[in-house]
Amino acid sequence: MSAPKTDLDKQEKRHRGSLRGMAVVVGFALLLLVVLLFLTSSNGNTPEGADTQIDARTGAEVPAENN
Repeated sequence: MSAPKTDLDKQEKRHRGSLRGMAVVVGFALLLLVVLLFLTSSNGNTPEGADTQIDARTGAEVPAENN
């Protein structure tokens, strides 16, 4: 049995609006993701060393070098 009222052109026209709406939503989500990545990376700070560090060769604590 086939579907009673099958008009592919009419169905294409009916679904165009919803497809465009989904594309707009996906584009907006990607824009928000790019903004989030930019804000996350731009607000970062440089790491600071500890007051005492461990010498990898001996395992002894050594004072940190101030550059």
